Amino acid sequence: MEFQDKVLKCIDCGADFVFTAGEQLFFHDKQFKNEPKRCKPCKGKRANMLGSTPPGATYPKVETRTTCSGCGKDTTVPFKPTQGRPVFCRECFQQKRTTAATA
Repeated sequence: MEFQDKVLKCIDCGADFVFTAGEQLFFHDKQFKNEPKRCKPCKGKRANMLGSTPPGATYPKVETRTTCSGCGKDTTVPFKPTQGRPVFCRECFQQKRTTAATA
């Protein structure tokens, strides 16, 4: 099947944009049924507005306050702890790690 570049109109800004033959081949291979409706700038704006993270963007860090399972002191960890698994402060984690490495 041979594809040719098509000029489409963006539904957001009304600007013309090119739906290239390569993009059409990609859509065909992925079995996408609909042609794109937005130009790249409008697609990016929409993604940001809806809260999706574009490729290459960093995710916000999660900081959770919890109690260390080893020494019992209050600490923060860079993840959301799951039930039934121990959570250690930095010092206890490092100590446990060095103990495991020498064993």
